[in-house]
Amino acid sequence: MLEAIDLAARRGSSHLFSSLSFSVESGCALFVTGANGTGKTTLLRILAGLGAPYAGMVRWRGENVAPFVQHLREHVVYGGHLPALKDELSAEENLATLVALMGETAAPADLRNALASVSLNRQAGLPARALSQGQRRRLGLARLTLTRRPLWLLDEPATALDAAGIALLKRLLTGHLERGGCALVATHQPLELPAAHVRALSLS
Repeated sequence: MLEAIDLAARRGSSHLFSSLSFSVESGCALFVTGANGTGKTTLLRILAGLGAPYAGMVRWRGENVAPFVQHLREHVVYGGHLPALKDELSAEENLATLVALMGETAAPADLRNALASVSLNRQAGLPARALSQGQRRRLGLARLTLTRRPLWLLDEPATALDAAGIALLKRLLTGHLERGGCALVATHQPLELPAAHVRALSLS
């Protein structure tokens, strides 16, 4: 579904990576590891259509995709390293906003069900500023339950999650892959998924 062909990226005058090629098939997750500063976030942003590579090409379902085009972003759920929440909005309002930013809508009942699925039903009316870091991360996971976009690009999704939250993340990923989706996950923390679904890429 997703291919990277001879990708290279730079930050200022420094090379982050070069000649990077890989593919991610339907039903598979690619876990990207590497020390801080090796370009994991930059890679995800390039694949999401939010940045341009220094060299190389991204291909989605067999077609070359230019940087910043809308076509690819319509198929992507991108979860950045930091939850994109507004502190003054409630958990439910933030979730509705995250869904709207993808150009989609969700009924109030669907929003409440999504929050309940990540154990945030009692916090639905609380402003985001009152949520713990783990609860803020769970709010991002709730968005994943409301979309059927085939490509998930997740940057350190396990950050601040407790054991139950990590188990929830693994269930969401496994379900997405079993439905034929694919995922690319930048992580410092190993996530144990069924071996048939997992590939690894290390940036150095």
